Amino acid sequence: MLLLLLAYLGGVLTLLSPCILPVLPFVFARADRPFLRSTLPLLTGMALTFTVVASLAAVGSQWVAQANQIGRWVALVLMAVFAIALLWPTLADHLLAPFQRIGARLSARADAADAAGRGGAWTSLLIGIATGLLWAPCAGPILGLVLTGAALNGASAGTSSLLLAYALGAVTALALAVWVGGRVFRALQARLGLGNVLRRVLGVAALLAVVAIGLGWDTGLLTRLSAVSTARIEQGLLDAVPDAQPAAPPMMMMAAGQAGAPLPVEGTLPSLSGATGWLNSPPLSREQLRGKVVLIDFWTYSCINCLRAMPFVHEWAQRYRDHGLVVVGVHTPEFAFERDPRNVMKAVQQLKVGYPVALDNQYAIWRAFNNRYWPAHYFIDAQGNIRGHQFGEGNYAHSEQVIRRLLVEAGQTDLPPPADPAAADLQGVATQADMGNLRSPETYLGHARAEQFASPGGQRADAVFGYTLPSTLALNQWGLSGQWRVNDEAAQLQQAGGRIAFQFHARDLHLVLAPGEDGKPVRFRVLLDGKPLPAADAGADVAADGTGTVNEHRLYQLIRQRGTIGPHRFEIEFLDAGVQAYAFTFG
Repeated sequence: MLLLLLAYLGGVLTLLSPCILPVLPFVFARADRPFLRSTLPLLTGMALTFTVVASLAAVGSQWVAQANQIGRWVALVLMAVFAIALLWPTLADHLLAPFQRIGARLSARADAADAAGRGGAWTSLLIGIATGLLWAPCAGPILGLVLTGAALNGASAGTSSLLLAYALGAVTALALAVWVGGRVFRALQARLGLGNVLRRVLGVAALLAVVAIGLGWDTGLLTRLSAVSTARIEQGLLDAVPDAQPAAPPMMMMAAGQAGAPLPVEGTLPSLSGATGWLNSPPLSREQLRGKVVLIDFWTYSCINCLRAMPFVHEWAQRYRDHGLVVVGVHTPEFAFERDPRNVMKAVQQLKVGYPVALDNQYAIWRAFNNRYWPAHYFIDAQGNIRGHQFGEGNYAHSEQVIRRLLVEAGQTDLPPPADPAAADLQGVATQADMGNLRSPETYLGHARAEQFASPGGQRADAVFGYTLPSTLALNQWGLSGQWRVNDEAAQLQQAGGRIAFQFHARDLHLVLAPGEDGKPVRFRVLLDGKPLPAADAGADVAADGTGTVNEHRLYQLIRQRGTIGPHRFEIEFLDAGVQAYAFTFG
């Protein structure tokens, strides 16, 4: 109930957000007409469009984002038709036939229906649907929380209820604004006879809004004019409600069961039929795996914890492959680019993953296991029972002992000796974290989960903005400089020369990066404490002179210190535009 209330309040606060300004002229243009036949259908159309677009956004697929952009341009055309019809109903027939004729007729029919006391609802509904396409992409922390939960937990009555509550909150706020505005409109019309003038003023405002949205001014200029930070208000609401935000999982959690103790039965192996594809194998089913000891490994290829655990999983797969062990990697994406099968295929080849990998793009297997962590290992016996688990990296010797005990239960008697974790060949990002010097946490750059952002003015969600770096940063604070657009997942650089800075304390620093949407490589150089990065401290993806190139979607190791570890100011400067930065991780 508390989350429903928070979602509703988040929707109400949308009215105070600058992203709502471009759509207000379209809403107020019908404020002087009957509420039930005009304003209510318009707001209903907006709510319906928002619910559909937001539900698609929860899936997070890249094609949805592309469809949303197409939808925005379609909406702009419809809004332009409506604006011109408001200004010059007769001239509209000669400007952009046949679209303007359709718009003018719809508007004229709506006016006639309103005057006759009937109809007009379908026209208002259509306008509301188009307006909703312009409004739906705007989101703050509360909507980010709802969409993140939807992506992790999938479509459900709870998710739909939260989205509906958010939409109802926004519609309630707009309805109140329209009601107040409508009373003003009717008073002016009754006393001053300015109905036609108001109609033209609203038409001009609507047309200017179309131009502003088309040129991108709505995400730049309007956000600078905003005096109200709804994101901070929403975050305050979230902070005030216990358990409203899911806690970040600890890096390591103990596997079920202690050495020598009986292994409990934690459940049965769920179906793997929800996989959207398979690599290195035809689709596998529970029935096919019956009689085998199975290790289910949840991972995603840009996760540093997964990459550090992977050499041990590879060792188990090879050591016990001929003794009844089947390792199944379940690749469940964290970021949108990890949903692309081509990216996953490339990562599987680069990481030399030889065992079957199920692509879990829809989180079906993730939900079937009720999983919450990357990496997560589930140990399945030959009867299909889950007998243990390991959340996060670490505890490798104990995990191998669980595997060996299940193999013995299955009748295996000639097992090879266990592996020595200390003898594992760990290189690059697979080198285990220096836990004694690790003082910096995983930090996301997208506004949905960003913390400790220190650039003046805070983040401007989904808007192009010129950021500046503070002269000093406290430990684990970070900032941007240059022209960036920060969406829910990542920050994308709009012009060459932008920088990211982070005050960190760790041996290793990694950054999940991707080239621009055009796929062109992006050059960069790394600085440490304001000076060129020493060659001895260069990470695996940085040359001796501190330079490198972002040419694919993945995690980049930028710093690996070889000397004494302490707090440092990291900066990366991008020499080309377009780079997308997702998350810092440390080791």
